[in-house]
Amino acid sequence: MRLLVLAVGHARGTSEGALIDDYIARANAFGKRLGLSSTTVEEIAVSKLREARARIAEEGERLAARIPASAHVIFCDARGKGMTSEAFAEMIGAMRDAGARDLVFLLGGPDGLDPGPTVKAGRSLAFGPQTWPHLLARAMLAEQLYRSLTILGGHPYHRA
Repeated sequence: MRLLVLAVGHARGTSEGALIDDYIARANAFGKRLGLSSTTVEEIAVSKLREARARIAEEGERLAARIPASAHVIFCDARGKGMTSEAFAEMIGAMRDAGARDLVFLLGGPDGLDPGPTVKAGRSLAFGPQTWPHLLARAMLAEQLYRSLTILGGHPYHRA
């Protein structure tokens, strides 16, 4: 199974970007032992349209266009439901064991996320009730992906 993060905004050259790269590299190295082919992040540029709703819609269309066919999609959204790290790992493991090819996480930009009516999420995930900068939320997702793989692999990184 492939884990794919599709995100609005470029993290290159930021401290958050360095953190994201580190956790994604760790997830790739560890995930191969668990039957995961890759963990990747693909970025699209923030829309330059003036109105926020139009920006969100344009970004959503571009994100939706990059979702592989038959992928299981998870929206990362403040209105979503929180999960423990153990539950997150269990979800990823169950998807892998069920034979899912792609598990895609969608993260919007500074204005939010709306991939349009054609994209159906299997779940909507929140990182707590606080508002997080979108690059920090991406770093948090990258860390949780790595953490979930260490939980599945019985590695001591996660200490509950």
